[in-house]
Amino acid sequence: MDDPQQPVDEAEALSLSEDLRLLAEQGKAFARAELDWQKARAKYAGQQAGIIAGIAALAAAFFLFALVALVVGAVIALAPVIGAWLATAAVAGTLALVALILALIAMVKARAAALLIADKPAKP
Repeated sequence: MDDPQQPVDEAEALSLSEDLRLLAEQGKAFARAELDWQKARAKYAGQQAGIIAGIAALAAAFFLFALVALVVGAVIALAPVIGAWLATAAVAGTLALVALILALIAMVKARAAALLIADKPAKP
């Protein structure tokens, strides 16, 4: 068996140092390649997120147009029955009432969430 106290010969030391140098170079190359890969993935994801956001904004705009058409249709449908001005007021009042109810629900939920975040029990 080899004695652990025996000095390593010069050829083995050079080979070991060369192996360590190559290992360090390969590690750096791998790290650079991985960084480039992650940059490319992030760039692609960012581009796709922009495209998705644009499409979603268009969808929301067209949905808003549909809601406006529905409201106009409701006014037109009610106009012969109760008159144009009263139909407009009825539809606008109904929409305002729905908006008020939704705002109150949102306010109650926001207060409950704020109390939860503040770690205080909500009052019934």
